[in-house]
Amino acid sequence: MMRAVGFTEFGGPQVLGLVSLPVPAPGPGQVRVRVAAAAVNPTDLAFRSGGHRSMPAGVEPPYVPGMDLAGVIDLVGPDAAGWAPGDRVMAAVSPWVPGGGAQAEFVVVAADALARVPESIGLQAAATLPMNALTVRAALDELALRPGQVLGVTGAAGAVGGYAIQLGRAEGLRVIADASPADEDLVSELGAHEVVPRGPGVAGRMRQVFPSGVDALLDAAVMGPPVLAAVRDGGQVISVRPFSGGTERGITVSLVLVFRHLHEGDTLARLAELAVKGVLWMRVADVLPAARAAEAHRRFEAHGVRGRLVLVF
Repeated sequence: MMRAVGFTEFGGPQVLGLVSLPVPAPGPGQVRVRVAAAAVNPTDLAFRSGGHRSMPAGVEPPYVPGMDLAGVIDLVGPDAAGWAPGDRVMAAVSPWVPGGGAQAEFVVVAADALARVPESIGLQAAATLPMNALTVRAALDELALRPGQVLGVTGAAGAVGGYAIQLGRAEGLRVIADASPADEDLVSELGAHEVVPRGPGVAGRMRQVFPSGVDALLDAAVMGPPVLAAVRDGGQVISVRPFSGGTERGITVSLVLVFRHLHEGDTLARLAELAVKGVLWMRVADVLPAARAAEAHRRFEAHGVRGRLVLVF
């Protein structure tokens, strides 16, 4: 048997605890990872609170949250060529599958979802990279901006926002981002060319800096239609959550779904190399034992956490 973070009913952080589950066995094209660290993401809070109450067939309580993991392979299934026990790896996985998500001592992972963790990166830091970096990579690929174009970012101090600034800047984009007074220095250090105060009216403040409007905006703060005013006619908005409302002035609105990109281990490996080079920062806010998962959720819900809280087993 193994330990996992789990819950049997939806609710607040108090529903979380450690549960005992059978150790899974890898099937064809899969490996089993002995998890060293698993990051806590906003998706986990929504999963726990019942934001996704309609579970797929075969997903039964106790539900195991978590999408980000890093650890060491301990068993390789058939047809998982290229991987061996002892390999240090990371991956983004789905909790909406039988057996659950990343926050367990052992997790079965598809071989094509894995990326090697470079030796210069610790496993706790590596656990903060997969989901959020893959989200931003997919968003920028969809936006397909050219060097010199302007990218707006809301929620810039968060994990997705921070990676958007850093990847955007690395690709030659001009980045304007929002920040609270306490986060202005951080957002500037992440690489934003221009920083404006966050909150209501942020679109107007971006327009003051770029009167013709930004070419595209990544709405990591999930502000929705109010961000449209920052975007030029015929520009683009991409969001990490469904966009509630219509568009205007020929602006294309799209949704980035990281679940479509979980099996892009090669992409994740390239992102890890950018982390080695210092292009991407893996920000660990704190490390907690898995038994304190409820505390991690409470801290996240209180806001103000910069970087990711990481659970260790």
